[in-house]
Amino acid sequence: MISRTVRRKDMVPITWYIALGSVLFMIGVSGVLLRKNIIIMLMGVELMLNSVNINLAAFSYYLKDLRGQVFAVFTITVAAAEVAVALGILIALVRSRGVFSADKIDTLKG
Repeated sequence: MISRTVRRKDMVPITWYIALGSVLFMIGVSGVLLRKNIIIMLMGVELMLNSVNINLAAFSYYLKDLRGQVFAVFTITVAAAEVAVALGILIALVRSRGVFSADKIDTLKG
């Protein structure tokens, strides 16, 4: 029977995970800050949350601790709830006002 052992040289360095998470986070930040479409902004927020989850899972694997993975699962749960609420609000706004632009939504103005 051949047993496969994971050697250190076969592992992807943690700096690659950090770099991937950083790039995805910056793409998400640019999507939130530079775009006016609310759906693009929500996708940017989700991209930022997923980049954090990549880093949590990578650190959890390298530190041989499950706390990062458990925290990532909770983050995914909160992100799903956030999307459900945000899409509900967005659908209500589009039906009442007919706009997708974040600049044109002034419903909460006094």
